[in-house]
Amino acid sequence: MALPPPDPQFVLRGTSAAIHTLHFSCAGQEPEIPVLFSGSENGFIHVWNLQTHRVDTALDGHGGKSVCCVETVGGKDRLLSQGRDQRICLWDLAEGRAAVTDSVFTGHVGFCRCSLVKVAQGRWLVATAAKGLEEVEVLELPSKTSVCTLKPEVGAKLGMPMCLKLWQLSCGSQPLLLAGYEDGSVVLWNVTMGKALSQLVCHQEPVMSLDFDSEKAKGISGSSEKVLRIWSLNEQQNLQVYKTQELVNAGISDITIRPDKKIVATAGWDHRIRIFGWRKLKPLAVLDYHTATVHCVSFSDHRKARETLLAAGSKDHRISVWSIYSQM
Repeated sequence: MALPPPDPQFVLRGTSAAIHTLHFSCAGQEPEIPVLFSGSENGFIHVWNLQTHRVDTALDGHGGKSVCCVETVGGKDRLLSQGRDQRICLWDLAEGRAAVTDSVFTGHVGFCRCSLVKVAQGRWLVATAAKGLEEVEVLELPSKTSVCTLKPEVGAKLGMPMCLKLWQLSCGSQPLLLAGYEDGSVVLWNVTMGKALSQLVCHQEPVMSLDFDSEKAKGISGSSEKVLRIWSLNEQQNLQVYKTQELVNAGISDITIRPDKKIVATAGWDHRIRIFGWRKLKPLAVLDYHTATVHCVSFSDHRKARETLLAAGSKDHRISVWSIYSQM
């Protein structure tokens, strides 16, 4: 007999706005007590202390415009944030500071979250939807040098990029970008060459979110439809549909694969978080706590897999934090 789904380990309140993005950082410390960053619709980034379940710091750098992406850059004291003010900001949080040290104007007015990958010690690439409606720009940080602008072929009519995932097989190898578009396509781009390697129509509606497992060369995407699409990348770097998972209710806001590649979590428009086994996409649990759309899900980066936490942020202004490893 299946175990009943767990309750949240705890709930974080006090943002006074819908939560649009979440990011954990353990930063390799012992004992591993992660910091949780959240980005809200009112433009604030909150830094949560998971021992006290309270906000340690509230950062205000996007002029009251919704924050759609937060990532740490080489440790929990260096932060990157992206807002609907069309800016990406870099923050210095060391020794109690809360200062924006640099920023990039993207010109992008949509909801597409940027994506970050470390390419060398002290160097990162960030991919962001650009001012041109169908374009993605890739920048090197901290220099802010433009690496390339990725433009679909004339007449391709992919629409706006909706979600992005930068990755590389190993540090120093060629970076690649997976982009989900308004027309339902997922496109694999070679960033160094600035050209598309493969395109696959995965959905009939815009691709709202995707994640990719580079070890298994397998990815997953969701849209406003009642399906999850799993796709794979063969040795010729061609994308192909691998499996389709029907959903009870339509609408996926966010998808994330746990760092140990055992399970995947989705954020639903139906207020629920769904957990699937990653190998066969077997449904494992439905986490039912929130009273409005769940916008984002994030797993912690604990080195000990059994300590991994899952956080979910919702339109109901709350963040639920779950410990589900023992059940999954």
